[in-house]
Formats: sequence, structure tokens, C-alpha cells
Amino acid sequence: SGTTHSCAVREGGSVECWGMNNYGQSNAPSGIFTQVSAGAWHSCGLRESGKVECWGDDEYDQSNPSPGSYLAVSAGTRHSCALSATSTSCWGRRDERPLEVIAPPPASGAVTDVSSGGEGGTTPPPAPTPTPTPTPTTFTTLSAGHYHTCARRSTGTIDCWGQNTYGQDADPSGSSFTTVSAGITQSCALTGAGALSCWGLSTARPTTTQAQAGTFTAVAAGGPVCAVRSTGALACWGTSSYGANSPVAGSNFTAVSVGEDHACALSSAGAISCWGRNNNGQRDVTAGVYTALSVGGYHSCGLTSAGAIVCWGWNGFGQTAAQTGTFTAVSAGWGHTCGLRSTGAIVCWGRDANRQVSDTPSGTFTAVAAGRDHTCGLKSDGTIACWGSNTSGQAPQTRSP
Repeated sequence: SGTTHSCAVREGGSVECWGMNNYGQSNAPSGIFTQVSAGAWHSCGLRESGKVECWGDDEYDQSNPSPGSYLAVSAGTRHSCALSATSTSCWGRRDERPLEVIAPPPASGAVTDVSSGGEGGTTPPPAPTPTPTPTPTTFTTLSAGHYHTCARRSTGTIDCWGQNTYGQDADPSGSSFTTVSAGITQSCALTGAGALSCWGLSTARPTTTQAQAGTFTAVAAGGPVCAVRSTGALACWGTSSYGANSPVAGSNFTAVSVGEDHACALSSAGAISCWGRNNNGQRDVTAGVYTALSVGGYHSCGLTSAGAIVCWGWNGFGQTAAQTGTFTAVSAGWGHTCGLRSTGAIVCWGRDANRQVSDTPSGTFTAVAAGRDHTCGLKSDGTIACWGSNTSGQAPQTRSP
């Protein structure tokens, strides 16, 4: 047995080692052996041909045997020795302390066995520390507003681009954000602790005079801004001429989405409730059990528990004529809608004046976000691809973290 591992020769001649393997000392080579010796952090074996092979720690050449034909072998701490028919050969470290020297093998005389002892009082060398591979920064979530887009990096920071007339692209400081939402003239993000941070048009920014203190689990920026409190209740703020800033009562909501003048929320039971403007039936929810929702300009959509997309409201561009198939996500823009298929492909329908539908790229995506006249998708490699209107730089063809 070695210091932290052991080796043995099986009946068929193969060697098996077990125990510590930080230097590969337990990775015995294949083939037939007649002997094996476990040292401190290396091992040596004797082949039928008389050849010695060593493996494991080789810092001092203790695993680099002298050539020759041998009868026996022994592995020490940082050196090894082997016995031939006429002599003894040793290799490896010859001095452990300045005043100590390992005695050389006998110069003459018959030797019938050999054994390499440890170097007394030594401390095992530390296992080499592998250099960690840096984890690449990626985007993990995204949101498309009217004329700007925001995304969360894997580092917990926020990156926004596009129109910045009201400061809606002024990335917030901090690296603990979990999600972000881009609205019309403002953006909001939520930290892991449930705190809200909003920037952009001042009427949508939480202040101490408004009811936005506390912790939240979801946030959505549109015309006004709405959020789900940790209690499951809804809170909305900002201006609205049609009551989109006056949410429905309840304490079991899990998600919320806001358009220009109306908003909808999803309950823990899978029901969707909407409030605000209803001039195009955008509040008239199609019955069903839903797992996700998205509110557009004047229409709304939900993802059913079966993976189907259902939309209702204004259909002037065919934006409520949902594609069939199984989806994992849905995003409603101003006049178009997009869905993420279970295969990772994105499909869009509705208004296409800026090719926000027809320029949808192929590939595998993990998320999709439809804005006013542009669309963005989060690719499987953590980068973002956008298409459609790019008048304010909101839809770059590629965006990297």
C-alpha cells in the first residue's frame, strides 16, 4: 500500500489500484504484470518481459524508470528502485533535506529483493490546482419595448439599447437582477431579493409617495407599470386614461403583463384577469387554463396548459390568429405576436410592415420578445438576434452580452 492508495496484481496478471488518484497513481495501465508496488503518489509495475512501468506523480522523475530488464521493483515516496540479475537501479529524487542523501544502491554483491522506503517526515505535495475555465457571460432573459430592448446578463446586470429619449436605456447599477421588462418610455427590473428598480419616464418610477414599497415576484412595464407583490397581490403605477393602473383585487397572482392601455394577470389557478381599456375586446379572456400570458397593443394572448397559444382582442393585422402547434412561450407586440415552439424555433404572425414577422430567423432559441415593430430572440448560445424596425437601434441583428 502507498500513502493514500493501494495496488494489487489480479490472478490474470492485470493490475488494479484504488484510493487517492490526484496524480493518476491509481490509473494502472492495461496488460500483464508480475509485480506491482504502490509508492506515496506514484506506482510501479513489472511486466513479464522484465520491463518496469510507472505511473502517477513524476515531479522528480520517480515515474521515469531506467531502461533494462528487471526481476523486482519497489516505489518509494519520490523515488523508485528495481533489481536486475546483476545490480540495483534507482531513479527519482536523491535528496529530500539539504544534509540528507539517499544511499546509492550496492555497488557489488548478490541482491535478491528490493524495497524503496519513504522519505521520512515528508509532507505530501499538494495536488495540482486546475485552472478554472472562466464561465462565459450570456444573456438569460430579454424584453422588447416600443422602441428599445432590455436583457439580463448571466452576471445579474442589465443591458438596454435603442431609444433613450426618457432615459429608458440608462442601465441600472447592480448585479443582482433576475428579470427585466421594457415598456413604452420606461424600464423596470427585479432583484433576487424582490426589490424593484425602474428608470425612464418619471411618472412610472416608484417613489416613497406611491404604493411600491415592499417585495415583488414579477414586474411588467407597458404604458403604466404593474407588479406582483410577494403576497400575490397586484400593484400598478404611472399614468393611464383607461384604468390600466388600477388592477383587479386578489392575492393569488403569479404573473402580469401590461400593454398601452390595458393589462392582464395570471393567477396560481391558471386563470387570466384583465383590466383597463376594452375597445377591441382585449380584456375578454378566452376561457381556459393558462401557464403564461402576454399583452400587446390592443390584444392579449395566453399559453394554455397544453402548450397552445390563444389570443383575443384587436385582429386588424391577424395578430390574434395564433399558429397551431406546441409552444413554450408567447409574446404579444403592438400589432404582431410571436411564439416559441417546443423545438426552440420562433414563429410570428400579424403586422409585418417592418418585416418583424417575415424576417424571423431559423435556429434554436430559448426566449422571444415582440416589441412595437421589432422582435428579438434569445439564442441557445446566450446571444440575442433581432429583426424588424431598427429606427432607434432597438433591433440589432446580433447583440452579445
